[in-house]
Amino acid sequence: MDYPKKPVELSDETFTETIQKYPIVVVDFWAEWCGPCKMIAPELEELASELSGKVVFGKINIDENQLVAGQFSISGIPTLLVFKKGKLVDRIIGFSPKNNILARLQPHILLSE
Repeated sequence: MDYPKKPVELSDETFTETIQKYPIVVVDFWAEWCGPCKMIAPELEELASELSGKVVFGKINIDENQLVAGQFSISGIPTLLVFKKGKLVDRIIGFSPKNNILARLQPHILLSE
């Protein structure tokens, strides 16, 4: 299976297919106007590269893709949703430093190895 080394742009159309394709997917719900979203983006770029082969990172712009944002009741951004085998297993709301995100992902990664 081909794992991207950087966050993949998702849309309402590609969301379900992506979270079902890979064992663990972290989806970043963001918007252009969101300051904390811009702060977390480089953290997610680094994690996507470091965890390639284990975790896929995706980003979905909530202004352009309101169906998925509504489906998961996204009210504050950035929000990271962690999916394992297509099922929501964790939700991280607001800016979080890279090591905190990694700590939240670790149990899911270990269980799937």
